[in-house]
Amino acid sequence: MGVSTAWLLVSAFAVQTTTAATPPAPPPPACTAPEHRQFDFWVGTWDVYRTGTDRLVGHSLIERLYAGCVIRENWLPLNGQGGSSLNTYRPEDPGWRQLWADSSNSWAEFRGGLVDGAMVISGVWRGAAGPGSTPLIRIRYSRGEDGSVRQEGHASTDNGVTWTPSFDFTYRPRSQPLP
Repeated sequence: MGVSTAWLLVSAFAVQTTTAATPPAPPPPACTAPEHRQFDFWVGTWDVYRTGTDRLVGHSLIERLYAGCVIRENWLPLNGQGGSSLNTYRPEDPGWRQLWADSSNSWAEFRGGLVDGAMVISGVWRGAAGPGSTPLIRIRYSRGEDGSVRQEGHASTDNGVTWTPSFDFTYRPRSQPLP
């Protein structure tokens, strides 16, 4: 083996060991902009009531996950027909997105953002107004002074010209873990 060949092998080994010994720098956090915190008021463990009543209809666990990039809802109604949503802020197409799926095989996608301090999202939810229906649903989440969160849903069958109340829940902080 010539001197130049030996030198190439030693140089390649040195570069390889230096590269292997130095771990790559971690990527910068992806979801640190203030917009990613806009929906944090919904994060928590909740007892859910029909608004204006003490009628408990379910529980909900809302978690911030995946390095703060996703808010996941775990809806646990007392009637057993649960569901879940994934919520995330999309900076390249500014706004919030929600994907909802549930135990009745319902699937809906919503878009929106903050409007006067409340999170407002809307989208088509097939079957939400009965079999074969394709209403436009608008959901508004607002924080109460007492730490509660109100979730109001409205449906439109005329593409947003008129709206009908669909559901209205108040999320109150739960003091104990969910069963």
